[in-house]
Amino acid sequence: MLQADTESISAFYKKLLDEVPDIIFKAVFNGNKFSVVFCSESVKDIYELTPEEFKNNPDLLIYERIIPEDRSGFIKKMELSKRRLVRYDHEYRVILPQKGLRWMRITGKPELRADNTIGFYTRVSDITDLKEKERELKLSEERFHFALNAASEGVWDLDLQTQTCYFSGQVMKILGLEDKEVVVPISFWESRIHPEDIVNREKDRKKTFDNFNVPYESIFRVRKEDEKYKWVLSRGQIVDFSGNNPIRAIGVVKDITQLKEKEIELGNTINIIGSQNNRLSNFAHIVSHNLRSHASNLKMFLDLFKDADDKEREEMLQHLEAISNGLSITISHLKELVEIQMEVKTIKEKLNLRHYLKNILNILHSEITKHGVTIEINIPLDATVDYNPAYLESILLNFTTNAIKYSSSERKPMISYDFEIVEGRKALFITDNGLGIDLRKHKNALFGMYKTFHKHRNSRGIGLFITKNQIEAMGGKVEVFSEVNKGTTFKIYFNEEV
Repeated sequence: MLQADTESISAFYKKLLDEVPDIIFKAVFNGNKFSVVFCSESVKDIYELTPEEFKNNPDLLIYERIIPEDRSGFIKKMELSKRRLVRYDHEYRVILPQKGLRWMRITGKPELRADNTIGFYTRVSDITDLKEKERELKLSEERFHFALNAASEGVWDLDLQTQTCYFSGQVMKILGLEDKEVVVPISFWESRIHPEDIVNREKDRKKTFDNFNVPYESIFRVRKEDEKYKWVLSRGQIVDFSGNNPIRAIGVVKDITQLKEKEIELGNTINIIGSQNNRLSNFAHIVSHNLRSHASNLKMFLDLFKDADDKEREEMLQHLEAISNGLSITISHLKELVEIQMEVKTIKEKLNLRHYLKNILNILHSEITKHGVTIEINIPLDATVDYNPAYLESILLNFTTNAIKYSSSERKPMISYDFEIVEGRKALFITDNGLGIDLRKHKNALFGMYKTFHKHRNSRGIGLFITKNQIEAMGGKVEVFSEVNKGTTFKIYFNEEV
C-alpha cells in the first residue's frame, strides 16, 4: 500500500514537471563521468531530442546542439560551478534541426552528495524571443541616442515630488561637463539660467502647468562650467499626475547656440540695412530739399537782376557769388555723402558751428532781407561739433528756412541761435517768434513725413522729418517747445560731451 502511494506521488511530480515549458533535468557528475538521471518531456520541444536520447547520450547537447563559438564558455561555466559548488546561470546558442538558431539559458545548483558525486538540478529555458526583444530594444536605444546626439539634444526627466531631475549625458555635455547620466536637484539647472531669461522661462513653464495639454517650450541661456552661456531650446510634456497635480514631466534640451547666433547676426544685418536705407533716403531728401533752396534763390535773383539798374546789379552779383559758392559747397558735400553711403558709420569732422551757420545765412541772404528777419547769433567763435558736414548744413538750412517761412505778419521776424552746455553735452537752440505750433494737437506727428501744420503754398512736410532723422543718425536728439502765435524753439543735442 505504501509502495503504491510512493509511486503515485512520483507519477504526480513527473506529470507536473512535464507540463513546465522549460527543461527540468537532474545530472550527476561522478569524477569526469557525466550522466542524466531525469529529464522532463519538454526536452523534445526545446532541444528537439527525446528524453531517452538526452539521457543515453548527453554529449549530443554539447557537441551537436551548442554552436562551436559558445561551446567552450558553456563547459567552463559548468566546470567552475562543479568545482566551487556555486549556482550557475549561463546563456548560449544552439542549432536545432527544425528551428535553427535559438538562444538558451541554463540555471541550476550543484550539490555534493553522500557518495561524493555531484548532482546538478537544472532548468533550461528557450529565451530566443527575449533576446530578440533585447536586440530590438538595443537597436532602438542606439538609434534614439544617435538621433539625440546628431541633433545635439539631451533628455530630462523631472520628478516634482522629490524635486530632482534626471539629465542624460548629452545635457551634461551641453553644460561642458562629463558625458554621463545624473540625477540632481532641480536647483542644479535653475541656478544656471541666465538672469535676463528667468522671467520668460518661468512664463513658458507656467503656461504648461496652468494647462496640462499645452506642451512646454522655452528658449533661454544656460551657464556652462567655463562661465560662458549657451542658447538652448527646452521642450517637454507633463506625463504623470497625482489627482490634479502634476508630479512628473519629461522632455529634451537642444543646443541652438549656432542657430541663435545666426539669428542675432541676421538681425544686426537687417538693422544695418535699415540704417543704410534711412541714410540713402536722407541723401535723396537732402538732394531734393537743399538744391531746391539754392535753385529757388538763384531764380529769384535772376528775375530781380533783369529789372535792376547797374548799381543794384553790382550788389546783386556779390550775393549771386555767395549763392554760387554755397551751391558749390552743397554739391561737394553731397558728393562726399554719396561716397560714404557704403560705409556703416557716418563720417564726422570737427566743424566750426558759427562758420557753418554763417554759410547758411549767406545762402538765405535774399530771403532774410526780403522778410526783414533779425538774426541774433550767440555762438562762441571757437564752438565746434564733431559732425558730418552735409548733415550739419542740411539741419541748419531746414530750421532756418522753416523759421523764415512760418514767420508772423504781426511782428518783425527774429531768429536767435544759442550755444549751450546742457548736462555736459553740447546743444544748439534755434528760436523764432513766428506762428508757433499747437503741440497739444500735433506733438506726436510733428516730425512725421509729409506732415504740415500751416497753410503755406511751399509746405511739403519733409523738412522736420529729414532733420530729425539726420540728428538721430549722428547719435543726437531734438526737442521742440512751441506756443501758437508766440514762436518756437528747437533744441538740438549733439552726441558729444565737453
